[in-house]
Amino acid sequence: MQRSAIARLLWCGLGAAGGVAVALFLASPPASPFFLASLGGSAVFLFGLTRAPAAQPRALFGGHLGGALIGIVCYQLCGDSLWVYALAQVLALWYMLLTRTVHPPAGANPMIMIHAHSSLTALWEPVFIGVFSLAVVAAVWSRLYPGLSHYPVSWLDQSPPSLFWGGWNE
Repeated sequence: MQRSAIARLLWCGLGAAGGVAVALFLASPPASPFFLASLGGSAVFLFGLTRAPAAQPRALFGGHLGGALIGIVCYQLCGDSLWVYALAQVLALWYMLLTRTVHPPAGANPMIMIHAHSSLTALWEPVFIGVFSLAVVAAVWSRLYPGLSHYPVSWLDQSPPSLFWGGWNE
């Protein structure tokens, strides 16, 4: 591996570690950092796949906040039975596809919110605070290394870019 590739990998790793550490510190997850486990996947997108539509703010914030809200509402209305987890997951998938805010790590949020028995206050802290702080670190981090794409690349990139999701041709 070339020296520059190793330097880039180290830079990505430092950014991801710093971003997750800041998010966990600021969002102060109750009882366990697993309350923000989906941010680990988001760090992969923001610090490793910076140009991907799923890494851009529209998908990052829309996916996390929408997925978390769906999980919270499903828990508040229906409890935490197995079928509620499945329903919330399907609703979050539909929401992200229809609004073009697909951010794969946010797909974990409905299950996390149900498991944590979350209320609407969880949308602010830890979800918004965690996602916002991760995005701010990514924006600063991406401007410190010469030649690196600045985050965000495009504020409103749709994810997916078209309505032809998955394997559908029409």
